[in-house]
Amino acid sequence: AGGGPTGCGEGLAAEWEGAEPLVGLERGEGEGLEMDKSNIMLVGPTGSGKTLLARTLARLVDVPFTIADATSLTQAGYVGEDVESVLHKLYVASGQNVEATQLGIVYLDEVDKVARKADAIAMTRDVSGEGVQQALLKMLEGSVVNVPEKGGRKNPRGEYVAIDTSNILFICGGAFSGMQAVVEERMRTKVTHIGFQAEVKGGAAEAAPAKDAPKGVAGTPPVLVEDLIAYGFLPEFVGRFPVTTQLHELTEAQMVEVMSRPRNALLKQYSALFAADQVQLHVTQGALHAIARRARQSATGARGLRSIVEAVLLDSMFELPGWRTAGVHHAVLTAATVEQGASLDLWPLAARRKVEADAAKSEVGGSTDEEAAVSAVGGL
Repeated sequence: AGGGPTGCGEGLAAEWEGAEPLVGLERGEGEGLEMDKSNIMLVGPTGSGKTLLARTLARLVDVPFTIADATSLTQAGYVGEDVESVLHKLYVASGQNVEATQLGIVYLDEVDKVARKADAIAMTRDVSGEGVQQALLKMLEGSVVNVPEKGGRKNPRGEYVAIDTSNILFICGGAFSGMQAVVEERMRTKVTHIGFQAEVKGGAAEAAPAKDAPKGVAGTPPVLVEDLIAYGFLPEFVGRFPVTTQLHELTEAQMVEVMSRPRNALLKQYSALFAADQVQLHVTQGALHAIARRARQSATGARGLRSIVEAVLLDSMFELPGWRTAGVHHAVLTAATVEQGASLDLWPLAARRKVEADAAKSEVGGSTDEEAAVSAVGGL
């Protein structure tokens, strides 16, 4: 037929036996075709890997990448950063190469913070919420934006760089606190059909999740476009994100892998800190799962792992120079250390006994000094 790939070949059209006719997608001879981008909206709890996902994607395709914070953006003319500052960061990340900038990826973090609030109707102007959404519309869709070459506010006398955003991929992410309540409200307000042989939909049993269901399981109701609009986003803003994907809370097994397997894994970093004092750090499986359980209870996702490991190993890192002097070569982190605050298991055994003896002496010496201080105060 036409001079290009066809949506349905003549052979299939002749043999098609379906009730619905096929639609011809043939391109005419010499007819050009432009591929449009599909911006992405990531919805997921904190610490579920949204930023890491976008950063890894940019590294794999080898394009400029930048992360911008939506909370600092305001409408033009107000205190804060203009939306053009997002493109300036990408321009700097590309080495001030305009052509590379026009093929980059922008990750707009904390985008849920620019949603229109329920009490914003009484305000004269929502400059950090709805105003930011309106300012981003043309940039997201694809247009030529004049960006200050040196960043900062627009100046009529300043120099500008024209950047075409038609091929810049925008990825927005946010925790969207309270979105689950919006989804449940939508499911509760579905039309209920009543009558003989009628299927009842939208009941309370369908809307409410099971009490014993784990958080973030695959059975969680998906977030739809109407949910984002009800949350406080403009329909035209949501329409510029054809792809909406939902990330779930990390499971205990996934957190164990995050701590130990990636290239820059958290425990590998602490192992390098111990190795600087000639002590090799070892971790048991029980300790990994104990740390993961505590992180899930804190509801901070993968970000909570560092704070937990830091608290568990803080005293041990303070004692590292003394352990090296005592001849300690190995330190084992066990579940008892995480759950009960026990000391690390030190090896070889002789070195551990020496460390314990030195600790006992220091405790006795500390108590003697305290008694002496009390006696001196009493004598006064």
